[in-house]
Amino acid sequence: MRVVVQRVKSAEVAVDGAVTGRIGPGLLVLAGFEEGDGAADLDWMAGKLVRLRLFADEEGVMNRSVVEAGGDILAVSQFTLYASVKKGNRPSWGRAARGDVSGPLFAAFVDKLAAALGKPVPTGVFGADMQVALVNDGPVTLSIDSRQPE
Repeated sequence: MRVVVQRVKSAEVAVDGAVTGRIGPGLLVLAGFEEGDGAADLDWMAGKLVRLRLFADEEGVMNRSVVEAGGDILAVSQFTLYASVKKGNRPSWGRAARGDVSGPLFAAFVDKLAAALGKPVPTGVFGADMQVALVNDGPVTLSIDSRQPE
């Protein structure tokens, strides 16, 4: 499982011009899955995201988690995180899990995030052509892989 997480002042995702998810301050999480991802990957990633200290404390130091900051999380599925550009100029999506695998993984991941955050996690629409708008705060952007935790 791979995510790109951005600390945001606000973010929203829309499908066909209709907003399907919107948050104020918090984290925008773009999530991709590969064959072989399972419950352990989802548990590890959800726990990591809600505990990451990306929000400023009283002294302006990134020392608070999204939970401690009272922030929200917006989750958007994004198979393109598993693009390979090793050969040629057209990305290959061979490592990305098929929709029938990644759809249930994404739904389970959102449930785990919501449980760890203690509130609902808005999303886009799995498999849809989505438009994501955000105001990146910092900017703070991290790439995290459950198979290569750094």
